[in-house]
Amino acid sequence: MIIQAANIKSANTNTYDAIVIGSGITGGWAAKELTEKGLQTLVLEAGQSIVPEKDYVEHVPPWEVKFRGMRDRQYEKVHRERQKHIGDEWNAKFFVDDVENPYTTPPDQPYLFLRGRHVGGRSVMWGRQSYRWSDYDFEGNLKDGIAIDWPIRYKDIEPWYGYVEDWIGVSGQAENLPQLPDSHFLPPMELNCAEEHMRDVIAQKFPDRRLTIGRTAILTKDHNGRYACHYCGPCARGCITRSYFSSIHSTLPAAEKTGKLTMRPFSVVHSLIFDSNTRRITGVRVIDGQTKQPIEFYAKVVFLCASTLESARILLNSATPEFSTGLANSSGQVGRNLMDHMMGSGASGLIPGHEDRQQLGNRPNGIFVPRFRNINDKHPDFLRGYGFQGGGARDDWGRGSETPGFGADFKKSLKQPGPWRFTFAGFAECLSNPDNRLELDKEKVDAWGIPAMKISAKWRDNEWALFKDANNTAVEMLEAAGAKDITLRNSPSAPGEGIHEMGSARMGRDPKTSVLNSWNQAHDVKNLFITDGSFMVSSGWQNPSLTYMAMTARACDYAVKQMKLGEI
Repeated sequence: MIIQAANIKSANTNTYDAIVIGSGITGGWAAKELTEKGLQTLVLEAGQSIVPEKDYVEHVPPWEVKFRGMRDRQYEKVHRERQKHIGDEWNAKFFVDDVENPYTTPPDQPYLFLRGRHVGGRSVMWGRQSYRWSDYDFEGNLKDGIAIDWPIRYKDIEPWYGYVEDWIGVSGQAENLPQLPDSHFLPPMELNCAEEHMRDVIAQKFPDRRLTIGRTAILTKDHNGRYACHYCGPCARGCITRSYFSSIHSTLPAAEKTGKLTMRPFSVVHSLIFDSNTRRITGVRVIDGQTKQPIEFYAKVVFLCASTLESARILLNSATPEFSTGLANSSGQVGRNLMDHMMGSGASGLIPGHEDRQQLGNRPNGIFVPRFRNINDKHPDFLRGYGFQGGGARDDWGRGSETPGFGADFKKSLKQPGPWRFTFAGFAECLSNPDNRLELDKEKVDAWGIPAMKISAKWRDNEWALFKDANNTAVEMLEAAGAKDITLRNSPSAPGEGIHEMGSARMGRDPKTSVLNSWNQAHDVKNLFITDGSFMVSSGWQNPSLTYMAMTARACDYAVKQMKLGEI
């Protein structure tokens, strides 16, 4: 697809103060902050609109859907083998296919890119775990001699964490841990009896470790015009009560309320328009998602929030004579340093006792064991660390698939809850490596004629060492709690499967080694800001979305101040 000179006719009607590319977690925050600060803002979303009253079907039972919840076979024809466990008949529509949206990988480096092209993006499907970073994370690269140093520290982002938390609502328990700063919390969800037992055992036998309830962007009391969670369970299908945070439920309505928001779905961004005389972006080239026709939009400032991989693809596809390897890529770092969290480690086991107790409701949250490796002592085998998520629950009727039995009495027995089981699921940090990267595929294009991605990424020695240690520590905690029939979770995730991809346009102090400065502003193009996971310099060990949101709000504040000073 070739798009030539600016559409002069559209310049009169398609000009805004700001353009935000993407409407997910960071795009929604950019829209809210920019409109509330007075900017006429256009949000470009590649996919369709989502209408919760129509598209959220969380309370539709299996017998009322066509395939009884098992998905249409057609779904499995358009998704990669490893992706087939993602999505079900209720929510498969939220995940894009690999036919219209192809990407390629080397045969020996499988990558799983899970995308949601619709208004709200992956904020509709995310896991909602929300954790602050600490200076163990922001100083880690410098102390370990890995990649480059973060240009910020915890003190720079601390007020913005609070600003975001006060808006979205994060339930959790304060623990006063240096590696996991406490948030502004709503009341925590409760641990069940098996989890309380495990918490007490860990506190007694492993003083370097702490088990707490997860910190989650789900309301435990009415907050900011949204209702408290009522523990119905199927969050992955949407939430009609708006109890969990998403841009559809929260930031985009706030932006719309200002009267300064223009939302344009079905707008597939092709590239950014660069003026070599001013060295500024003047606009965005778009392919209409339905008509396939090109159109251009113009603005004084652009926030690129399309997601780590998509944002890098847009920059690479925006090459100019000045930036032959991609716009804002004088450092050569655009597309490099991809990171994710390595999942699949840990263990589970049966917890004897508590047979007289049953958990009520479907708590949309689990336990959390913060990183405890390389905090006070240096481990000889690896850098950084990992955290555990998971929790305790009683086995349900599904245990019948692995239990001997037959007939009416057997089926009747499955109506009763089984024994308590506890699971530790590890999330290990991934170190930055420039060879984990994406490029443009010169031979394959997507349904809109835009070059597809070629993604090369693999786990390396440090990740594997963390994986092994996480298995060992999970087993020792289960054994200490008296667990029986312990089994390892020994199937590592593919890179990308953690859905925490980050790092493709990292920030830093030196334009020679980084794409963005400490304000998420491109070193090479002053009116370009990137606030999705692209800016991350390291991956940390905890879920990153809260950091994305805080950094987006911070960058918007800076950008508007720079515009008022005439610097942008």
